Amino acid sequence: MSIVILGVDLGKNACSVVGVDASGRVVVRRSMRRQTLIDYVAKLPACVIAMEACCGAHYLGRLFAVHGHEIRLMSPEYVRPYVKAQKNDDRDAEGIAEAASRPTMRFVALKSQEQLDIQTLHRVRSRRVAERTNLINQLRAILLERGIIFPVGRRKLELGVDAMLAEGDGMLSPRLRQLVGELRAEWRDLDTKIEALNSEFIDRARHDAVARRLTSIPGIGALNATALIAAVGDASGFAKARDLGAWLGLVPRQHTTGGKARLLGISKRGNTYLRTLLIHGARAALPSLSQSDTPLGRWLKAMIERGVHRNAVVVALANKLARIAWAALRKEATFARGYSVAA
Repeated sequence: MSIVILGVDLGKNACSVVGVDASGRVVVRRSMRRQTLIDYVAKLPACVIAMEACCGAHYLGRLFAVHGHEIRLMSPEYVRPYVKAQKNDDRDAEGIAEAASRPTMRFVALKSQEQLDIQTLHRVRSRRVAERTNLINQLRAILLERGIIFPVGRRKLELGVDAMLAEGDGMLSPRLRQLVGELRAEWRDLDTKIEALNSEFIDRARHDAVARRLTSIPGIGALNATALIAAVGDASGFAKARDLGAWLGLVPRQHTTGGKARLLGISKRGNTYLRTLLIHGARAALPSLSQSDTPLGRWLKAMIERGVHRNAVVVALANKLARIAWAALRKEATFARGYSVAA
């Protein structure tokens, strides 16, 4: 029995394992607990270990790689077509093993512990920002029911609520005034935690050479740079710059049939959080870049003069920034305004 590919369907406690030989025949089909799986793989001769890129896959992948195994992580949506008949854990593991054997399969790069740490910090920050937004919306609704309306904008609401609580004009009952005060204190606490994470990202970007190269690109700040490093590492998983833009969903969707090409809106595939950061960065950088006498500025100015919608220009610029970021990561170069990227 010689296992060439070991397909592992990960679970919280139990994992299903299917091993196939060189001819694709199943030679091992087992279910085992996580620690048993780790011990089993440690004794296994070097082979390909395939898993879906889900929670815990990168940790186990690093453990398995120490024993000389080749790790192949795949997006679950690419594995699904290879699952035959009824869905169960054994079929999933078999489908994972079969998908990993395909020469055209796209694999996910194994993330380091540092990349996962940065990614976790970003996800915690994203959750806290969403919590703050929900709190602000709820606070506006509570006050609107009492006939109290503040102008649009987080800062204006913040100043208005603070002034209302300080004045005590009697528009709120004592219990509602206490509740609004508690919500405002919760808001301040979230602000403090979010700002602490922002400061940590800035500090990381300042002391990391790769992040400093990325922040030399207009529209890419500490948040974008650290998120890019966490998501793509050195970008070695992308053969061309346009592959990164396509992975981020910043290119048009295709609906081509009968030789007639039809392009739709952007595909919105891949990392939603990173795509959002790049689009926000592009929107912030667009006014200054479009006025600059540089190749990038002239390209933007030409699109604007042709009457291209501003949102389309922003997305096109975000795609361009992603391509420049790929060059900065792969070629270890910093951005030069007169050219695309310079060593």
